[in-house]
Amino acid sequence: MMTDPLERLRASWSTLYRTRREIQRNFPDFWDLKIRKKHLDVIIEEIRDGDSILDIGASTGTLKHRLTEECGRRVNYKSMDIDRQTEQDYYSLAEIRDRFDVVFLFEVIEHLAFEEGLGLLTTIRDLLRPGGKLILTTPNAFHPNRYWEYSHKVSYRYDEIGGILISLGFRVKEIVRVYNDALLRRLFRIWVAAPLHKYLSVDFAKSILIVAVKG
Repeated sequence: MMTDPLERLRASWSTLYRTRREIQRNFPDFWDLKIRKKHLDVIIEEIRDGDSILDIGASTGTLKHRLTEECGRRVNYKSMDIDRQTEQDYYSLAEIRDRFDVVFLFEVIEHLAFEEGLGLLTTIRDLLRPGGKLILTTPNAFHPNRYWEYSHKVSYRYDEIGGILISLGFRVKEIVRVYNDALLRRLFRIWVAAPLHKYLSVDFAKSILIVAVKG
């Protein structure tokens, strides 16, 4: 009998179909998802002083500076990236023995094959403390930029990635579209051009952001 969520999802696409429908019930229409200006705005709402944070795919680690210097959050921040030309706390997930309150995964999962992405999300689940949060961004499947990046392997709709997270034992708390631009262009697209974008099924928001809580 299979008890591991990753093995269940591999074995039964009906599980993913069911959990996708659950996302669609809670977030019925992609075009009705809230628009947030910056992913940092959501992060600040979701983290607390004293949180232990793991940033996977941290690159140069500028987020630590923004959290502590710009936003005044006192957190225990650890970084992980496979690029050994950058300074990180960890260079592989296998090195990590700690558990965390929050894991960041920004613009990473689309670079992995589907099974690799499932494995990464399962590992993140295990690295989180009970009630811990995964804050994830990935390119918006309704935005043309999903075709432009040569290293992208999988494009996820909001209900697909949300359904996967539910299947792996998370509760999806929030899904938003992330869009920032010059003020007048931003206002025009959100309040004037939105019906045309919806008609063409082409969005102006480049990313989606999901907040998921470990059950």
